[in-house]
This record gives sequence, C-alpha cells and structure tokens, in this order.
Amino acid sequence: MSNFETFFDYIQKISGKLLSDEDKNLLIAHFKPRKLRKRQYFLQEGDVCKYIAFIVKGSAKTFTVDKKGNEQILKLSVEKWWLTDFESFYLLTPSRFNIEALEELEILQSTNVEIEDFLKQIPAFSAMSNVISQNNTIAAQKRMQAINYSAEERYEELVKNYPHFLQRFPQNMIASYLGLSSETLSRIKKNVL
Repeated sequence: MSNFETFFDYIQKISGKLLSDEDKNLLIAHFKPRKLRKRQYFLQEGDVCKYIAFIVKGSAKTFTVDKKGNEQILKLSVEKWWLTDFESFYLLTPSRFNIEALEELEILQSTNVEIEDFLKQIPAFSAMSNVISQNNTIAAQKRMQAINYSAEERYEELVKNYPHFLQRFPQNMIASYLGLSSETLSRIKKNVL
C-alpha cells in the first residue's frame, strides 16, 4: 500500500487537488504493481507501448541504438517520474525507443484505455496530467535548445536542473545523455573543479 501512498501524494501535490476514497480505490484497481530486474526492458524498439508507468523505486533509461550499435540516451528517469513512449502509447504505433531498468524497478502501470477513463473520472488525475503535459513540453523545448549549446553549457544545465543525476548515473550514461564522449565530459568536469 505504501507504493500507492507515494503515488497518491504525487498526484495530489502536482494537481493541487485531493483524491477522494473512491478515486483512490479506482486507481488501486487499475494501476498494477510490477517489478523489473536491473537490465530488464519495460519497452523494446518495434513493440507498441501498451503501458504507462509511475516509478515508485529505481531508475530507467530511454534510448535508441544507431546503425553502428552505439546507444544514445534520450531520457534518464528516477522515482516519481513516468515511463512510457507517449507517441506509441497514444497512437498505438511501434516504438522507436527502448526503455530499460538501470536498477531494480518498482512501478505502477496502467493501460491507455484506463488512463483515458481516469482523465474523465478523476479531477485530480486530469489536473496532474495537464501539469505533466506542460512540463514535458517545456522540457522538450529546453532539450532542443540544448542542441545549440556548447558541451560546457549542456553540462552546466544538467548540474543546474538535475544535480542528483551526477551521483545516480555513471559518467558514460551522463555523457550519452548530453551527446558527448566520456572523454569530453571528463575534461569538462576537471575544468569545473
């Protein structure tokens, strides 16, 4: 039940609205707890993303693999973040991404149809969804702007916005997320120190 308490607190905090007991019972009935082992996939490229999941514990990466076999990390996710490929989830198209657990992962997952019902039936869930949508749009715009940043500026943005990533993820993953080589990231970190 503590997984759901974390989830309910998150919804209420983000939405600014309280969940009724009826709302909570509906969420408990339709968000299924699931555990993934380290390196287990939540989603693989080419599959349709059937679930959206709230991370209760652990971390994951969303990435693609280029023709040379190199990984490009697009997103690093931690507790109280959501896992899904929104395009695949809502349009029911094959995903272009992989989502893999980096640590043992505890999630609460639900389907597209259920999410649509929650949006209609639970005011706090709908308000939370709107806030998340706005935040995702802003984050995507910032990520696109960062393409034009120097390597140092990208690192500074990461330190400013996600300082906990530096302790949580290995340097090679941080470098991939920033679109840098590990050597370039090492050089930048030495210059900062």
